Amino acid sequence: MKVALITGITGQDGYYLTKLLIEKDYIVHGLIRRSSQFNTNRIDGLISEYSKKGILNLHYSDMTDPSSVSNLINIIKPDEIYHLAAQSHVAVSFNNPLYTSNVSSIGTVTILETIKNSNKKIKFYNASSSEMYGGSTKESFNENSQFNPKSPYASAKVHSHHLTKIYRESYGLFAVNGILFNHESPHRGETFVTRKISRAAGRINQGLQSKLTLGNLDAERDWGYAGDYVYGMYLMMQHESPEDWVLSTGKSYSVKQFCEYAFSFYNLDWTNYVQTDEKYYRPNEVKYLLGDSSKAFKYLNWTPKTTFKELVEIMVDSDNKLAKQEKILLENGLIKPTWENFKS
Repeated sequence: MKVALITGITGQDGYYLTKLLIEKDYIVHGLIRRSSQFNTNRIDGLISEYSKKGILNLHYSDMTDPSSVSNLINIIKPDEIYHLAAQSHVAVSFNNPLYTSNVSSIGTVTILETIKNSNKKIKFYNASSSEMYGGSTKESFNENSQFNPKSPYASAKVHSHHLTKIYRESYGLFAVNGILFNHESPHRGETFVTRKISRAAGRINQGLQSKLTLGNLDAERDWGYAGDYVYGMYLMMQHESPEDWVLSTGKSYSVKQFCEYAFSFYNLDWTNYVQTDEKYYRPNEVKYLLGDSSKAFKYLNWTPKTTFKELVEIMVDSDNKLAKQEKILLENGLIKPTWENFKS
Protein backbone atom coordinates (compact mmCIF):
# COMPACT_ATOMS: atom_id res chain seq x y z
CA MET A 1 0.00 0.00 0.00
CA LYS A 2 1.17 3.52 -0.80
CA VAL A 3 1.59 5.99 2.04
CA ALA A 4 0.49 9.62 1.70
CA LEU A 5 0.97 12.61 4.00
CA ILE A 6 -1.57 15.43 3.76
CA THR A 7 -0.92 18.81 5.36
CA GLY A 8 -4.10 20.75 6.04
CA ILE A 9 -6.07 17.52 6.26
CA THR A 10 -8.90 19.10 8.27
CA GLY A 11 -9.83 21.48 5.45
CA GLN A 12 -12.34 21.02 2.64
CA ASP A 13 -9.80 19.60 0.19
CA GLY A 14 -8.21 17.53 2.94
CA TYR A 15 -11.52 15.76 3.53
CA TYR A 16 -12.16 14.92 -0.12
CA LEU A 17 -8.54 13.95 -0.79
CA THR A 18 -8.36 11.70 2.28
CA LYS A 19 -11.56 9.95 1.23
CA LEU A 20 -10.24 9.47 -2.32
CA LEU A 21 -6.83 8.15 -1.30
CA ILE A 22 -8.32 5.67 1.17
CA GLU A 23 -10.56 4.43 -1.66
CA LYS A 24 -7.35 4.02 -3.70
CA ASP A 25 -5.92 1.79 -0.91
CA TYR A 26 -3.52 4.35 0.54
CA ILE A 27 -2.49 4.61 4.17
CA VAL A 28 -3.05 8.28 4.95
CA HIS A 29 -1.23 10.42 7.50
CA GLY A 30 -2.54 13.90 8.22
CA LEU A 31 -0.84 16.90 9.78
CA ILE A 32 -2.97 19.14 11.99
CA ARG A 33 -2.11 22.11 14.19
CA ARG A 34 -2.44 21.67 17.93
CA SER A 35 -4.99 24.51 17.95
CA SER A 36 -7.07 22.52 15.45
CA GLN A 37 -7.70 19.66 17.88
CA PHE A 38 -11.37 20.60 18.21
CA ASN A 39 -11.75 21.40 14.53
CA THR A 40 -11.65 17.97 12.95
CA ASN A 41 -15.39 17.93 12.28
CA ARG A 42 -14.99 17.54 8.52
CA ILE A 43 -13.02 14.32 8.89
CA ASP A 44 -14.55 12.95 12.12
CA GLY A 45 -16.48 10.32 10.18
CA LEU A 46 -13.30 9.18 8.44
CA ILE A 47 -11.41 9.15 11.74
CA SER A 48 -14.00 6.95 13.45
CA GLU A 49 -14.05 4.52 10.52
CA TYR A 50 -10.37 4.25 9.65
CA SER A 51 -8.12 5.38 12.52
CA LYS A 52 -8.37 2.16 14.54
CA LYS A 53 -7.50 0.20 11.41
CA GLY A 54 -4.29 2.19 10.98
CA ILE A 55 -5.47 3.50 7.62
CA LEU A 56 -5.86 7.11 8.79
CA ASN A 57 -3.34 8.58 11.22
CA LEU A 58 -3.25 12.15 12.56
CA HIS A 59 -0.16 13.97 13.82
CA TYR A 60 0.13 17.31 15.60
CA SER A 61 2.66 19.67 14.08
CA ASP A 62 2.93 23.20 12.69
CA MET A 63 4.02 24.38 9.25
CA THR A 64 6.03 27.19 10.87
CA ASP A 65 8.06 24.65 12.92
CA PRO A 66 10.59 23.20 10.43
CA SER A 67 12.14 20.62 12.76
CA SER A 68 8.74 19.19 13.70
CA VAL A 69 7.59 18.89 10.08
CA SER A 70 10.91 17.44 8.89
CA ASN A 71 11.04 14.87 11.69
CA LEU A 72 7.49 13.81 10.94
CA ILE A 73 8.25 13.23 7.26
CA ASN A 74 11.36 11.20 8.12
CA ILE A 75 9.36 9.03 10.52
CA ILE A 76 6.39 8.44 8.20
CA LYS A 77 8.47 8.03 5.01
CA PRO A 78 5.53 8.76 2.70
CA ASP A 79 5.43 7.98 -1.00
CA GLU A 80 3.48 11.15 -1.69
CA ILE A 81 3.03 14.45 0.14
CA TYR A 82 0.04 16.66 -0.60
CA HIS A 83 0.77 20.12 0.78
CA LEU A 84 -2.62 21.79 1.31
CA ALA A 85 -1.96 23.66 4.55
CA ALA A 86 -2.23 27.44 4.36
CA GLN A 87 -3.95 30.47 5.79
CA SER A 88 -6.38 30.25 2.91
CA HIS A 89 -8.75 33.19 3.37
CA VAL A 90 -7.88 36.15 1.16
CA ALA A 91 -9.57 38.78 3.35
CA VAL A 92 -7.82 37.49 6.48
CA SER A 93 -4.46 37.70 4.69
CA PHE A 94 -4.76 41.48 4.60
CA ASN A 95 -5.20 41.52 8.37
CA ASN A 96 -2.50 38.96 9.09
CA PRO A 97 -0.02 39.09 6.19
CA LEU A 98 3.03 37.91 8.15
CA TYR A 99 1.45 34.68 9.35
CA THR A 100 -0.07 34.07 5.91
CA SER A 101 3.35 34.43 4.28
CA ASN A 102 5.19 32.37 6.88
CA VAL A 103 2.86 29.38 6.67
CA SER A 104 3.23 29.16 2.89
CA SER A 105 6.92 29.93 2.60
CA ILE A 106 8.36 28.12 5.62
CA GLY A 107 6.10 25.13 5.21
CA THR A 108 6.84 24.62 1.53
CA VAL A 109 10.61 25.03 1.75
CA THR A 110 10.76 22.77 4.82
CA ILE A 111 9.02 19.94 2.99
CA LEU A 112 11.09 20.40 -0.16
CA GLU A 113 14.36 20.45 1.78
CA THR A 114 13.37 17.30 3.64
CA ILE A 115 12.49 15.53 0.40
CA LYS A 116 15.75 16.68 -1.18
CA ASN A 117 17.76 15.23 1.70
CA SER A 118 15.75 12.02 1.97
CA ASN A 119 17.00 8.67 0.74
CA LYS A 120 13.50 7.90 -0.46
CA LYS A 121 11.92 9.22 -3.65
CA ILE A 122 8.95 11.22 -2.43
CA LYS A 123 6.45 12.90 -4.74
CA PHE A 124 5.31 16.39 -3.74
CA TYR A 125 2.10 18.25 -4.57
CA ASN A 126 1.92 21.97 -3.84
CA ALA A 127 -1.46 23.71 -3.70
CA SER A 128 -1.08 26.84 -5.77
CA SER A 129 -4.04 29.14 -6.44
CA SER A 130 -5.85 30.95 -9.22
CA GLU A 131 -5.59 34.07 -7.04
CA MET A 132 -1.98 34.30 -8.24
CA TYR A 133 -3.21 35.60 -11.61
CA GLY A 134 -4.86 38.70 -10.22
CA GLY A 135 -7.76 38.75 -12.68
CA SER A 136 -7.50 42.36 -13.84
CA THR A 137 -8.75 41.63 -17.35
CA LYS A 138 -11.34 39.29 -18.85
CA GLU A 139 -9.06 36.57 -20.16
CA SER A 140 -8.54 32.89 -19.41
CA PHE A 141 -5.41 31.74 -17.60
CA ASN A 142 -3.31 28.65 -18.17
CA GLU A 143 0.03 27.30 -16.92
CA ASN A 144 1.98 29.88 -18.94
CA SER A 145 0.00 32.96 -17.94
CA GLN A 146 1.71 35.74 -16.00
CA PHE A 147 1.08 36.07 -12.27
CA ASN A 148 -0.19 39.37 -10.85
CA PRO A 149 -1.03 38.76 -7.16
CA LYS A 150 -3.36 41.25 -5.49
CA SER A 151 -3.32 40.05 -1.88
CA PRO A 152 -0.82 38.78 0.71
CA TYR A 153 -2.42 35.36 0.27
CA ALA A 154 -1.84 35.38 -3.49
CA SER A 155 1.70 36.68 -3.09
CA ALA A 156 2.49 33.90 -0.60
CA LYS A 157 1.11 31.35 -3.05
CA VAL A 158 3.31 32.73 -5.85
CA HIS A 159 6.36 32.34 -3.62
CA SER A 160 5.43 28.77 -2.74
CA HIS A 161 4.74 28.01 -6.41
CA HIS A 162 8.16 29.26 -7.49
CA LEU A 163 9.92 27.40 -4.67
CA THR A 164 8.35 24.17 -5.88
CA LYS A 165 9.45 24.82 -9.45
CA ILE A 166 12.98 25.77 -8.36
CA TYR A 167 13.45 22.55 -6.38
CA ARG A 168 12.03 20.49 -9.24
CA GLU A 169 14.41 22.02 -11.77
CA SER A 170 17.44 22.22 -9.47
CA TYR A 171 17.30 18.84 -7.75
CA GLY A 172 15.16 16.69 -10.03
CA LEU A 173 12.37 16.27 -7.48
CA PHE A 174 8.95 15.02 -8.49
CA ALA A 175 7.32 18.28 -7.43
CA VAL A 176 4.11 19.55 -9.03
CA ASN A 177 2.04 22.71 -8.67
CA GLY A 178 -1.72 22.41 -8.90
CA ILE A 179 -3.20 25.78 -9.86
CA LEU A 180 -6.80 25.15 -8.89
CA PHE A 181 -9.48 27.69 -9.62
CA ASN A 182 -12.24 28.21 -7.05
CA HIS A 183 -13.69 24.90 -5.93
CA GLU A 184 -16.53 24.63 -3.45
CA SER A 185 -18.65 22.11 -1.55
CA PRO A 186 -20.80 21.74 1.57
CA HIS A 187 -17.48 21.36 3.42
CA ARG A 188 -16.34 24.85 2.43
CA GLY A 189 -15.68 27.13 5.40
CA GLU A 190 -18.53 29.46 6.30
CA THR A 191 -16.30 32.53 5.87
CA PHE A 192 -16.10 31.94 2.10
CA VAL A 193 -18.64 33.77 -0.03
CA THR A 194 -20.21 30.69 -1.66
CA ARG A 195 -20.86 29.05 1.68
CA LYS A 196 -22.12 32.32 3.15
CA ILE A 197 -24.70 32.42 0.38
CA SER A 198 -25.81 28.78 0.59
CA ARG A 199 -25.88 28.90 4.41
CA ALA A 200 -27.88 32.12 4.50
CA ALA A 201 -30.31 30.93 1.80
CA GLY A 202 -31.09 27.84 3.87
CA ARG A 203 -31.58 29.86 7.05
CA ILE A 204 -33.76 32.44 5.30
CA ASN A 205 -35.86 29.64 3.81
CA GLN A 206 -36.38 28.27 7.33
CA GLY A 207 -37.26 31.70 8.75
CA LEU A 208 -34.09 31.92 10.85
CA GLN A 209 -32.59 34.92 9.09
CA SER A 210 -33.84 37.91 7.14
CA LYS A 211 -30.86 39.42 5.33
CA LEU A 212 -27.45 38.55 3.90
CA THR A 213 -24.79 41.25 3.59
CA LEU A 214 -22.00 40.78 1.05
CA GLY A 215 -19.33 42.80 -0.70
CA ASN A 216 -18.74 42.96 -4.45
CA LEU A 217 -21.57 41.13 -6.23
CA ASP A 218 -20.02 41.65 -9.66
CA ALA A 219 -16.84 39.68 -8.98
CA GLU A 220 -16.71 36.67 -11.30
CA ARG A 221 -15.11 33.31 -10.56
CA ASP A 222 -14.58 29.96 -12.26
CA TRP A 223 -16.35 27.75 -9.70
CA GLY A 224 -16.11 23.97 -9.60
CA TYR A 225 -16.77 21.11 -7.18
CA ALA A 226 -14.01 20.21 -4.72
CA GLY A 227 -14.60 16.49 -5.11
CA ASP A 228 -13.77 16.72 -8.82
CA TYR A 229 -10.65 18.79 -8.19
CA VAL A 230 -8.95 16.52 -5.65
CA TYR A 231 -9.15 13.73 -8.23
CA GLY A 232 -7.18 16.06 -10.48
CA MET A 233 -4.55 16.39 -7.73
CA TYR A 234 -4.26 12.62 -7.59
CA LEU A 235 -3.86 12.39 -11.38
CA MET A 236 -1.05 14.99 -11.33
CA MET A 237 0.89 12.82 -8.90
CA GLN A 238 0.44 9.72 -11.07
CA HIS A 239 1.57 11.45 -14.27
CA GLU A 240 4.85 10.23 -15.72
CA SER A 241 6.60 13.58 -15.23
CA PRO A 242 6.32 16.38 -12.63
CA GLU A 243 4.68 19.45 -14.14
CA ASP A 244 2.37 22.35 -13.32
CA TRP A 245 -1.35 22.01 -14.00
CA VAL A 246 -4.40 24.27 -14.10
CA LEU A 247 -7.76 22.82 -13.04
CA SER A 248 -10.91 24.77 -13.86
CA THR A 249 -14.33 24.51 -15.48
CA GLY A 250 -13.66 27.09 -18.19
CA LYS A 251 -16.81 29.03 -17.25
CA SER A 252 -17.17 32.02 -14.94
CA TYR A 253 -20.15 33.24 -12.92
CA SER A 254 -20.63 36.30 -10.75
CA VAL A 255 -21.39 36.37 -7.04
CA LYS A 256 -24.73 37.84 -8.08
CA GLN A 257 -25.46 34.79 -10.23
CA PHE A 258 -24.51 32.47 -7.37
CA CYS A 259 -27.06 34.29 -5.20
CA GLU A 260 -29.69 34.03 -7.92
CA TYR A 261 -29.21 30.28 -8.34
CA ALA A 262 -29.08 29.60 -4.59
CA PHE A 263 -32.28 31.47 -3.71
CA SER A 264 -34.12 30.19 -6.77
CA PHE A 265 -34.06 26.66 -5.31
CA TYR A 266 -36.52 27.98 -2.72
CA ASN A 267 -38.45 30.06 -5.28
CA LEU A 268 -37.15 33.19 -3.55
CA ASP A 269 -36.10 36.44 -5.20
CA TRP A 270 -32.54 37.00 -3.96
CA THR A 271 -32.84 40.78 -4.37
CA ASN A 272 -35.29 40.86 -1.45
CA TYR A 273 -32.69 39.43 0.93
CA VAL A 274 -29.16 40.30 -0.25
CA GLN A 275 -27.63 43.67 0.50
CA THR A 276 -24.12 45.04 0.03
CA ASP A 277 -21.70 47.01 2.15
CA GLU A 278 -18.43 48.47 0.89
CA LYS A 279 -16.63 47.49 4.08
CA TYR A 280 -16.77 43.90 2.82
CA TYR A 281 -14.88 44.74 -0.36
CA ARG A 282 -11.25 43.66 -0.60
CA PRO A 283 -8.59 46.41 -0.43
CA ASN A 284 -7.43 45.24 -3.89
CA GLU A 285 -10.31 43.57 -5.68
CA VAL A 286 -9.89 40.58 -8.00
CA LYS A 287 -12.66 41.16 -10.50
CA TYR A 288 -12.50 38.18 -12.87
CA LEU A 289 -10.95 34.72 -12.86
CA LEU A 290 -11.37 32.16 -15.63
CA GLY A 291 -9.24 29.07 -16.12
CA ASP A 292 -8.03 27.19 -19.18
CA SER A 293 -7.52 23.50 -18.33
CA SER A 294 -6.73 22.33 -21.85
CA LYS A 295 -3.48 20.72 -20.68
CA ALA A 296 -5.17 18.72 -17.93
CA PHE A 297 -7.97 17.71 -20.28
CA LYS A 298 -5.46 16.45 -22.85
CA TYR A 299 -2.74 14.82 -20.75
CA LEU A 300 -4.49 13.83 -17.51
CA ASN A 301 -7.85 13.03 -19.08
CA TRP A 302 -9.35 15.18 -16.33
CA THR A 303 -12.66 16.98 -16.75
CA PRO A 304 -14.96 18.50 -14.12
CA LYS A 305 -18.03 16.31 -13.70
CA THR A 306 -20.21 18.77 -11.77
CA THR A 307 -21.85 21.78 -13.40
CA PHE A 308 -22.19 25.15 -11.70
CA LYS A 309 -25.93 24.68 -11.19
CA GLU A 310 -25.36 21.20 -9.72
CA LEU A 311 -22.69 22.59 -7.39
CA VAL A 312 -25.00 25.29 -6.07
CA GLU A 313 -27.79 22.73 -5.62
CA ILE A 314 -25.49 20.39 -3.64
CA MET A 315 -24.47 23.21 -1.31
CA VAL A 316 -27.95 24.68 -0.90
CA ASP A 317 -29.51 21.28 -0.19
CA SER A 318 -26.90 20.50 2.47
CA ASP A 319 -27.26 23.88 4.17
CA ASN A 320 -31.05 23.69 4.12
CA LYS A 321 -30.77 20.44 6.09
CA LEU A 322 -28.52 22.19 8.60
CA ALA A 323 -31.02 25.03 8.89
CA LYS A 324 -33.84 22.56 9.53
CA GLN A 325 -31.82 20.97 12.33
CA GLU A 326 -31.07 24.39 13.78
CA LYS A 327 -34.76 25.32 13.70
CA ILE A 328 -35.75 22.13 15.54
CA LEU A 329 -33.15 22.79 18.23
CA LEU A 330 -34.34 26.38 18.61
CA GLU A 331 -38.00 25.39 18.84
CA ASN A 332 -37.17 22.89 21.56
CA GLY A 333 -35.04 25.35 23.50
CA LEU A 334 -31.90 23.26 23.06
CA ILE A 335 -29.90 26.19 21.66
CA LYS A 336 -30.18 29.94 21.97
CA PRO A 337 -30.73 32.28 19.00
CA THR A 338 -27.43 33.52 17.60
CA TRP A 339 -27.17 36.14 14.84
CA GLU A 340 -29.95 37.66 12.78
CA ASN A 341 -27.85 38.71 9.83
CA PHE A 342 -25.19 36.38 8.47
CA LYS A 343 -22.75 38.93 7.11
CA SER A 344 -19.73 38.86 4.84
